Amino acid sequence: MKQFIILFLSFIITSCTPEKHEPAVVSMNLHSDWMFSKEGSGKWYAAEVPGVIHLDLFYNHLIGDPYWENNEQKQRWIEDENWVYKTTFIADKLLKKYQHIDLNFEGLDTYADVYLNKQKILSANNMFRTWTVEVKDQLIQGKNELEIVFQSPIKYNNQKVENYPYKLPSGNETADIKTKVSSFTRKAAYHFGWDFSPRFVTCGIWRPITLKTWNKSRIVDVYTSTIEIENENAKMLTQIEIEVATAGDYIVVIDSLKYREKLSSGSNILNYHFEIENPELWWCNGHGNAHLYSQNVELVFKDEILDHKTINYGIRTIELVNETDSIGTSFYFELNGLPVFIQGANYIPQDMFLPRVTEERYKKLIEDVKLANMNMLRVWGGGIYENDLFYQLCDEKGILVWQDFMFAGSLYPDDAEFKENVKQEVIQNMKRLRGHPSIALWCGNNEIDVAWNNWGWQKQYGYSSDDSTQIWDNYLSIFHQLIPELVKKYNPQIVYTPSTPLSNWGTSENFDHGSMHYWGVWHGREPFENFETNVGRFMVEYGFQSYPEISTLKKVISDGSLYLNSSAMKNRQKSYVGNGLISDHIKQYFEEPGSFEEFVKLSQQTQAKGLQIAIKAHQNNQPYCMGTLFWQLNDCWPGPSWSVIDYYGKHKLAYEVVKKEFATEQ
Repeated sequence: MKQFIILFLSFIITSCTPEKHEPAVVSMNLHSDWMFSKEGSGKWYAAEVPGVIHLDLFYNHLIGDPYWENNEQKQRWIEDENWVYKTTFIADKLLKKYQHIDLNFEGLDTYADVYLNKQKILSANNMFRTWTVEVKDQLIQGKNELEIVFQSPIKYNNQKVENYPYKLPSGNETADIKTKVSSFTRKAAYHFGWDFSPRFVTCGIWRPITLKTWNKSRIVDVYTSTIEIENENAKMLTQIEIEVATAGDYIVVIDSLKYREKLSSGSNILNYHFEIENPELWWCNGHGNAHLYSQNVELVFKDEILDHKTINYGIRTIELVNETDSIGTSFYFELNGLPVFIQGANYIPQDMFLPRVTEERYKKLIEDVKLANMNMLRVWGGGIYENDLFYQLCDEKGILVWQDFMFAGSLYPDDAEFKENVKQEVIQNMKRLRGHPSIALWCGNNEIDVAWNNWGWQKQYGYSSDDSTQIWDNYLSIFHQLIPELVKKYNPQIVYTPSTPLSNWGTSENFDHGSMHYWGVWHGREPFENFETNVGRFMVEYGFQSYPEISTLKKVISDGSLYLNSSAMKNRQKSYVGNGLISDHIKQYFEEPGSFEEFVKLSQQTQAKGLQIAIKAHQNNQPYCMGTLFWQLNDCWPGPSWSVIDYYGKHKLAYEVVKKEFATEQ
């Protein structure tokens, strides 16, 4: 089908062929020749970058495999130490040719003082942020020394926690730890523990470090979005952010069209409206083709190409319908104007030690998601804002993404510095991710609203009336003011919801309203049959545990410990009711297992049965219920959990059952 593109701009240049000189924007990875040391020890060892301290210690045979038996507990000392990383590099060619040289840190975990040639250039305090420092004046001819001192989050925040006027809940920190600092630390919460994960409080250079050059001006961001689709016509907007050091007349080239722009020093935001007739729309898995368009942008000054970026974008509209209706409160998604029954899962990070998640693991997992007939993943708020590759794969496979901001099961300090840190984190990650057509929803946090109103935190922590007012006002200031205002500014096309769930499963009428995490089956110790009667408008979480197969367990548990009551297996089970509930449900549907290996197999059969009952109930209650996201898709280490795919990528029985049930909606 022939397509027509119409761009609305005051000045379109049809002639001008820029010269392709040596590129002004060069990126040089600084991943070689790193060493690490425990601060004050004077002993240095080879380090991998990107990486984390636990892996470096393991690769140098200074500790055993962190996942082996009870090494998690034996290695807890690592989180209490400061660790130093250093390398040298030569940048002579860059110094001669480029006006601007930036040192770019895509991820430092978490409290890091950075020194370049003995001069402090950065103090980082947020694992989720990128950090950029212009360093041309600090660079020298010959060897440059880069040193990063990572401070223990426990030491860094100990005094803050002790001096805070009251204790803040840190729902994930179940280990016997005196000072719980996760609420004060902008770091992946699951690193401090959860009911499916161990406690490994990592530090290190977890994402790439690069030197980036530019002359005169550079393209900071290109973002193309769908404004409206009407009568086979898509109204689009391309927004380009350009940082300018040399003010003047520039040419912006979008694909084959050229536009003259007078740019001033500093940040310039340019908006280009255009239309595409008869567009190929982006659809989620099972509803059509996830079509992607390519767009190339160049920045030209005096016939020289200074910078260029190529992006992919999809043409689609996505709406969340969350409003009062004749039943209660609806909660469903419309993709390109059509209601879609959502079926998928909750996604957690694929490893405790994030840099070792390979491209191949990402590709296999998202392919498994597509093959299981899922059309949405929820990126859970206790993990990370995922790598670009994750969202690119979701774009390509037609997997919608419910994106939590990284807040989960805790309350957070009320201070200006913390909120400014959160603000920059939110801005950076929204700008990085908003261009992906897979992004369907921004969600403020995981289970904080429902916890405050139903979990008894006020009594548990002895909060006074004034304490409670201050705490809740702070919650509102972050999740009902700060973040939604940023979403409105930076990504207004995507709906924001402040928390999940919006309704608690405690009473039957609550199932008529909004999003639901139903944990009556598990925490409430209810039978599987209650999945059939307790159906909400949109089921965001529900599930049942099982064990991975024996071959998986044998990779981390010795043969002598492969029984439920061994110390290694007890530590592997992170849920306070886990093994007992699995055993009780096995006995309800099957004969009592005669061995541990039989217990493992029956745990998978039991989990599969529970998920099958739940999914059928959700599907059969359409359009009252318009979404089912089970907990959980995958694992971050080898052990019992709610996952249907284990840490090594092996499918549990429940994966095949989910695949079959979701196929009925295709």
